[in-house]
Amino acid sequence: MSLLQPGGPLLRLYNRVPPGVRAWLASAYGLKTWRLRYGGSFSRHLAEFRERDGWSADRLGEWQDARLRDLLRHAVAHVPHYRRLHARGGFPIEEVRTAADLSRLPVLEKDEIRRNPDDFLASTPKRLHQLFTSGTTGTPLKLYRSTETNRAWYACFERRAREWSGVHRGDRLASLGGQLVVPFECDRPPFWVWNAPARQLYMSVYHLSPRFLDSYLDEIVSRRIVHMYGYASAMDALASHALDTGRRDVRLVVATSNAEPLFDHQRDRIGRAFGCDVRDTYGNTELSVAAFECEEHRMHLSMEVGVVEVLAEDARPCAPGEVGDLVCTCLLNFDQVFIRYRHGDRGSTLPESPCRCGRKAPALQSIDGRRDDVLVTPDGRRIGRLDPVFKGGMRLREAQIVQLATDEIQVRVVPAPGYSDEDATMIASRLRDRMGPVKVEVVQVKELERTSNGKLRGVISLLGKTG
Repeated sequence: MSLLQPGGPLLRLYNRVPPGVRAWLASAYGLKTWRLRYGGSFSRHLAEFRERDGWSADRLGEWQDARLRDLLRHAVAHVPHYRRLHARGGFPIEEVRTAADLSRLPVLEKDEIRRNPDDFLASTPKRLHQLFTSGTTGTPLKLYRSTETNRAWYACFERRAREWSGVHRGDRLASLGGQLVVPFECDRPPFWVWNAPARQLYMSVYHLSPRFLDSYLDEIVSRRIVHMYGYASAMDALASHALDTGRRDVRLVVATSNAEPLFDHQRDRIGRAFGCDVRDTYGNTELSVAAFECEEHRMHLSMEVGVVEVLAEDARPCAPGEVGDLVCTCLLNFDQVFIRYRHGDRGSTLPESPCRCGRKAPALQSIDGRRDDVLVTPDGRRIGRLDPVFKGGMRLREAQIVQLATDEIQVRVVPAPGYSDEDATMIASRLRDRMGPVKVEVVQVKELERTSNGKLRGVISLLGKTG
């Protein structure tokens, strides 16, 4: 749920008032949000997530299969889209007993939801909260959740994103996400707002100019922040500045990456700058998938949130370690039901092996980004994350790979002090090592363009796109 609803009257008022009044408005909204997230059934859900963390793999699988059968019966009884499919014989839930049987059901594409999101709403009476995806690759989806679903989700997040990392709700938190917490045209601090009920310092990612980075770090120190959460690129900008200037006064328990890929060079800088563990998370607004890093840095899937399949181009199931489309069935949200939903991301699962953390949930091996943000080699191979290209002490602040054609790559870099032609040559060489005979142009820029939601896309494919 947004701190301030985009385009709403509260946001228009908020943008016109002094910073002190903004903090009061944010805190008033924050109190309402806190109660919606953490009231009522939240404690029960949290206790259940804690208990399931100790279950065996077999017990987790049995629980998930039972939940899946409940969802399928609910869908054909109460959700118009699935009721019609089932009546026509195109949704044979009777043949699905376990997650392994899901291939008997059709795959749901995002455009089907976009055309008629209300067709996926359950008819069971509940007050629903409306929200939207960020829409970075197209029209945003209109999504809905009930208060009960919201509390279950935040219980999952509390357990897996916070408690696994040694922090708890109410610990002092700095958030660096897509909310426009100060007007874009604002040209001096504060570029943040304090949400007192949540003890949350929400910091703008749209004002991270080099001349203001010390102000950001000063505020983090002043607020005694112990947990940083948000876009990896924003946290990395602060970490790089702290390292460059020798600052060691920001000391965190953990920094948690959300909504953007976390690259190894970013993880290293953030950890060194802030003296903390760095954890990654993965999920989406649709609540079809969620994964959280444990202390061994394995991305365990939350089986309560969804069933995750990985499908190859020919729709066959991928073997562990093989990259394919992530197709997910939402188990947490019975309000707006998505079954076998291809949401656009690609990735792979980790072959089964014991994790030293002791948890038995399966794990993702890689999250290779959106289908549109995967590189294609001249001979047709698909290449996902290429962050190793930027490892090894390169003097870069940020970088972005843009594929213009199958044999043409542009790399946009924001140089750090000491950057030279040697760095550019190494980038080009490492890309060719991974993609074959391609033309590589390395271009220096002052800053990299963000999406409308403030995210940095590490890879952009322009193949087949015009205009």
